[in-house]
This record gives sequence, structure tokens and C-alpha cells, in this order.
Amino acid sequence: MRDATASWQKSPLGELADIAIGGTPSRDIENYWASDRIDGFPWVAISDLHGRIICETKEQITAAGVNNSNVKLVTAGTVLMSFKLSLGRVAFAGRDLFTNEAIAAFKSRGEVAEDFFFYVLPEAVRTSATDVAIKGATLNKESLKTLRISYPCKAVQERITAILSAIDTAIEKTEALIAKYQQIKAGLMHDLFTRGVLPNGQLRPPREQAPELYQETVIGWIPRDWQYELLDKLALRGSGHTPNKNFPEYWNGGVKWVSLADSHRLDQLYISDTELQISHKGIQNSSAVLYPAGIVVLSRDAGVGKSAITTEPMAVSQHFMCWKCDQKMDNHFLYYWLQFNKRTFENIAMGSTILTIGLGVGVV
Repeated sequence: MRDATASWQKSPLGELADIAIGGTPSRDIENYWASDRIDGFPWVAISDLHGRIICETKEQITAAGVNNSNVKLVTAGTVLMSFKLSLGRVAFAGRDLFTNEAIAAFKSRGEVAEDFFFYVLPEAVRTSATDVAIKGATLNKESLKTLRISYPCKAVQERITAILSAIDTAIEKTEALIAKYQQIKAGLMHDLFTRGVLPNGQLRPPREQAPELYQETVIGWIPRDWQYELLDKLALRGSGHTPNKNFPEYWNGGVKWVSLADSHRLDQLYISDTELQISHKGIQNSSAVLYPAGIVVLSRDAGVGKSAITTEPMAVSQHFMCWKCDQKMDNHFLYYWLQFNKRTFENIAMGSTILTIGLGVGVV
């Protein structure tokens, strides 16, 4: 079978595009920086590289900042890429703007379409700059020029980018829909956990409209028929431990172990897998505990307030609290209550202990 890429060419990036590197006006001179978007020009930093198109930035610079620094104007439609620290983040300039010295701007000389650069540059950086990345995660303009870019004829470039662009558009629409439903969920959780529902399944009227349906307690106003209690009286609380890493036999023994490495798996209702595993011998020789499926775990350190329900027996590290629920407390109710109060947990200083929470016992 003929290699589909046999007709592709490969050239140094410096022969295919003009590369411009941005700069940063002096932070010591206040009038180089604008206080709002009306009076300033967009100035792109790595933290602004999210989404395909950049129109707004966290910081703006003034005309004085432009005239007294090495920033360079980047026109709308130009491909931007980070080449320091976070290598290979890309976006299109959605308007004329400026960038800092960690961002390179690429203007095609004609052989390669701008859209194709957008998709091929991150992979070129990953495959060609591995050694540089390991040594310091930094490239420079000269090393960017030497990156080898493979590319087909313009017609094939257009077909490839059309397919990828359609997928990106679908992803963006899905993410926008998810964000919308997350806002709806947040509002609904607020109503459910502050007003609850009536026997007919309808939301209880707000306290302003029906004060007789509410009671004032030490934890604030709650529905009159709700109770509140220490969580420790409603569910069995536990924690975890890390087996000694100097003993290989304590690790990789098939026991799933929830740790900070699983932060990305939390806040999705259930957790079914873990990054690391320990062994039964590791449990026997540490303070780790193998908990049954269905416990509710809560991160109390990095990523504080993130939670999930385990779907099978698991142990947890000392960075987590967990609760085993019974007839007094439904584990799904507890999970959503923790989600509702996540911001509260995030504001608790590390080392503090969560002593009391208010729960509507039996109310669903």
C-alpha cells in the first residue's frame, strides 16, 4: 500500500513562516499598563492561551507601553504558540494584539496555510523539542526556525484542517452546553439545599414568601421539618495512609488507592479507577484501610473539597476523608451536599477540621 504521506514535503519552520517574539513592558512604570480593556491593547500571556481564538486577555498594555518596549503588533488571524514552560499551546489571534516573550507568532509565507500551522505546530514542538523540554521546557527563536514541519499540498492541507476544525467546533459547542448545564445544576443545588422540596415534589416557597415553613438554627435558616446534626453521628468517618514507599511489596498489589494523583477523577459523582495501587501487605503494615464500595471521599489538601463515591472497594491516602453511610445518610445525598458546600471547604485553611455541617436528614 502506498504511503499516504509520501508526497508530503518537510522544511524548517523558519522557511515556511515569519516568526515574531513578543515582550513585556516594564512593570515599574505604571502608565505602560492599562486598567481596563477600553483604554488598553490586548497583551497575551500563556495563561490566555485557552480556546482556539483569543480576543480578550487578562492584562492590557497602553500605547506608551507599546512604544517603550519590544512588543510587536500581531495581526488578527495569526497563529500564536507558547514556546516557554508550557510548550505547544496554540491559538489564533482574534484581533490585532500583542504578546509577551513566551509567545511566538507565526505568519505563513504561503506554502502552508495558517489553519494547518495551528494543528501541526504542537506536534512538531513535542517531537522535535523533547531534549530541550527536559532540560528546561524552553525554546528560542532560532531553535523554532529549525523545527522540521511536514506538510502536503494546499488542497490536502485544507481537507485536513476542515475535518479537524469541524471536530473542534463540535467540542466547543459541547463544552458550552456543559457549562450551561453546570450553571443550571449550581442554581438547582442551591434551591434544593436551602429550600428543599414539598411532599408533592415541588420546591418549597422561598423564606421571604413563606417564613412559617422555615426555622432559624445555629447553622442558619433551614426548612422547618429538617433536622441538623454532626455528620459523625450520621455516617462513619475514616481517613487513610500511605504505605512505606521503600517496600516495593507494599505497592502495585491490586488494591485501588485514592490519592492526590486522582484529583482529575473527582467531582464526577463516581470514581472507579485510581492512578496508583497498593497491596494487602501494604495495608497490613500501615494505617491504610480497605473500605467497601460506596464510601464518599473528600479531598482535604490540594484540590480541597473535591469528592466522589467509590464504585468498588478502595483505600485512600491521608489526604482524604471518607464516610461510610448507612440508613441514616444516603451516600448520594452526602456527595451532592459536599458538592454544594465545595466553596466553603476551599476557603478552610489547611490543617483545620470540619466539625459540623447541616443536613436535611431524610429529605431528598
